[in-house]
Amino acid sequence: MEKKDILILGIESSCDETAAAVVKNGREVLSNVISSQIELHKLYGGVVPEIASRKHIEKINQVIEEALKTAQVTLEDLDAVGVTYGPGLVGALLVGVSAAKAISYAKKLPLIGVHHIEGHISANYIENKELKPPFVCLVVSGGHTHLVIVRDYGKYEIIGKTRDDAAGEAYDKVARAIGLGYPGGPKIDKLSKEGDPEAIKFPKAKIEGAPYDFSFSGLKSAVLNYLNGARMKGEKVKDADVAASFQKAVCEVLVEHAVGAAKEYGFQKLAIAGGVASNSTLRTMMEKACKENNILFYHPSPIFCTDNAAMIGAAAYYEFLAGTRHGWDLNAVPNLKLGER
Repeated sequence: MEKKDILILGIESSCDETAAAVVKNGREVLSNVISSQIELHKLYGGVVPEIASRKHIEKINQVIEEALKTAQVTLEDLDAVGVTYGPGLVGALLVGVSAAKAISYAKKLPLIGVHHIEGHISANYIENKELKPPFVCLVVSGGHTHLVIVRDYGKYEIIGKTRDDAAGEAYDKVARAIGLGYPGGPKIDKLSKEGDPEAIKFPKAKIEGAPYDFSFSGLKSAVLNYLNGARMKGEKVKDADVAASFQKAVCEVLVEHAVGAAKEYGFQKLAIAGGVASNSTLRTMMEKACKENNILFYHPSPIFCTDNAAMIGAAAYYEFLAGTRHGWDLNAVPNLKLGER
């Protein structure tokens, strides 16, 4: 008997992207629809939770309909619904969770709650068909900086995380200080191409007894102090040099930690995921370090680095195979820990 294809509708609404996707057998994306609110939040220099929630309510049904239409499937063709239920903004998460529960209830489909970071990690399966656990994954985004050992599908061990700011958060704060606006990551990445990464020596934090943990608040403060000091003395600041030097300091730490962990734990495969994973300097440095250490390097395309629902569909597929099912009491969990059920 021929194995039946498994179709999963993925829904993601944890921050400021309303997204839906249809994924076949965990690795083939039939549709990936993202409605971004970046232009709206730019006015405020960051994401406003209340506005984000309202926008999700406006967009969620349209986005789901478009995902089904593009994939040329109906709700009747689906095998399950996967949805991000944490971590994230509670109001935003609730919109996706409510929509998923409604579809699941109406069509009697299994409901699978997915951890947002598990989604980011699973984005690597979409374009790297040969990638299978175990491997090390560095998850870097606006809200998270995690170094994770992926033991198996759905089985994770966090070996390092940020003690303060996430890498993406540091990018946003430094971009604001330079006067680039929101979102900071892509803007600093672009500007740094015109600057000298060796121009300013910014500090890299090492945490005693926790070699794989990260800390970016000291670096962020060093950049702000540098800018304030120069302004007080009336010295001209070359923004591109500040951006390039800051970016080098962040990326060096990320690469050193990730490659160091892969070597110490004996893994030949290293993946990156999350919004900051689309950063060109990080990719280049990571690729070089992996090559030098005979480690295979995996990364998703930029469209799968940003918050999207295809990654949620991919993660939900492996949870579906493992028998994970959630009931009608599934709720948004804004501070959900990776590995919690």
